[in-house]
Amino acid sequence: MRRLLMWVCVGVSLVATHAFGLTWDFENPDQFKVWKSVNGDWSIKEGAMVDKDNRQPAQRILVGEASWTDYTIEAKLRVDDGNWAGIVFRAKSDFEYYVAYLNVPDNKSELWRHNPGAHDARNAINSNFAAKDTKVERGKWMDVKIEIAGDLFKYTLNGKPQWEATDGNYKAGKVGVWTWQTSASFDDFSVNGKGIPVGLAVAPQGKAASVWGVLKSR
Repeated sequence: MRRLLMWVCVGVSLVATHAFGLTWDFENPDQFKVWKSVNGDWSIKEGAMVDKDNRQPAQRILVGEASWTDYTIEAKLRVDDGNWAGIVFRAKSDFEYYVAYLNVPDNKSELWRHNPGAHDARNAINSNFAAKDTKVERGKWMDVKIEIAGDLFKYTLNGKPQWEATDGNYKAGKVGVWTWQTSASFDDFSVNGKGIPVGLAVAPQGKAASVWGVLKSR
């Protein structure tokens, strides 16, 4: 994991990012402040984003802007206790979003669209993507990558292309991480694309603002 650098200057907080987008390595608990928990018990622990609650459906925490459109998300994911954990994208609201998640016991990944009304209001876009050239395992870090362009979504696991799918219901939205009655850990979460600026105001207060920006050390 990479070291986080933080600056505070004239009322503006800057946190680490690659030049082409934003990255959270969760080495500094201050990174947690820009994430919004919708459901679950989320925290930073030992340099990772962790959900300790394994009782509820659709536990999730979000970051970013509802205006983000096309982007690529990469993250490390580890299922600690339970069976289902994944990545949220194009979160139009707290309840309207897509999630691509891993299903440990069935050795597959799934893609769902969540809808307004309840945490578990959702439709399967495809719930039966068998793992290709890799294994979905509990207790091991797995590398996940999702490329979102227009209505096309591409999913890669541990460097192995898994599937492509399409859906046109949500055109833009925030990103995040997600579990379903599962405790899981997430690390090195990055998002980059044309809609992701290098510095982004997230909590303006008068003339001051909290900003994600601009330098990442290796």
